[in-house]
Amino acid sequence: MSAFQEPFFTRGPSPLARLTFFTLVAIAIMIADHRFQALSFARMGIGAVLNPVEQALMVPGQIFSRGAAYFSDQDRLLAENRELNQKVLALAAEGQQGRLILAEKPYLDVLGLAQQRFSGTGLIAEVIRDARSPYTRKIIINKGMTQGVTAGLAVIAGDGVVGQVTAVGVMSSEVTLSTEKDQTLPVLIVRNGLRAIAIGSGRGDGTIDVPSLPLGSDVQIGDQIVTSGIDGTYPPGLGVAVVSQVEKNPAFSFAKIVAQPVAAAAHHRFVKVMLKDPAQTYPKPDVGTDDKKTARDAQANTQANGQTAAQNANAARRDRRANQ
Repeated sequence: MSAFQEPFFTRGPSPLARLTFFTLVAIAIMIADHRFQALSFARMGIGAVLNPVEQALMVPGQIFSRGAAYFSDQDRLLAENRELNQKVLALAAEGQQGRLILAEKPYLDVLGLAQQRFSGTGLIAEVIRDARSPYTRKIIINKGMTQGVTAGLAVIAGDGVVGQVTAVGVMSSEVTLSTEKDQTLPVLIVRNGLRAIAIGSGRGDGTIDVPSLPLGSDVQIGDQIVTSGIDGTYPPGLGVAVVSQVEKNPAFSFAKIVAQPVAAAAHHRFVKVMLKDPAQTYPKPDVGTDDKKTARDAQANTQANGQTAAQNANAARRDRRANQ
């Protein structure tokens, strides 16, 4: 028997060395993805591959939920039908006034030289599920890059703003709600036209904060807050929230204003993604007028300098003749 015999089990790097190596690799991948979006295409590919699997796994739950809803929705539908009939009767007069306003709008637009700044086109999407993390206020819709959805588009419901598209996949997109922490939205108060910035509080009550308003600001409980439209993302006039709390403490420079959103994403199955129209943008400043003014000033200066030079030459000739 040989004195030297190879070990039966081959021993590789130590577990600590392996842990250190894979930890460094994971940190490098996270930094590359965060700074350079290195894994965006990989995520899109994985999402496209897993989308059929996800849809297939959702089928049993959908069948069970729809079967249970079929037996429980009869009384609810009857109650909603009665409520809708009452609303139709109550809103009949307002509907006639609305038709009158719509008939007068073209004439008012011509008189006021109004220009359409935002596109009225949109894409109806279905909310398929909430975000995986319970600490973030996000939803997933069934429209993605294939349908023309891009990051940054506004998402609205029938009663107001829902949020903004923040991540886009091949067949689905992620929407960050307006109540998410640090989600900003330019708004104004309908009663007095006061402009402000609404910021999602991220609290469990799903409220929106309106910071940076001085103590003397005219804000009251019950004031309606709508989008101002100055950022070009949200069309103006969309409902955002209703002021529910106003605290003005002289010890602080700004008032504490809390508002309750008018559109609750949990109560909506369908939302609308506002698509941008490339032909409709903000009006650009009339730079041609400034250019023409600059050209006229330069021409006037040139003419004045030429006249001054001619006068100096004539004066010099007269002086030479006088000396002769």
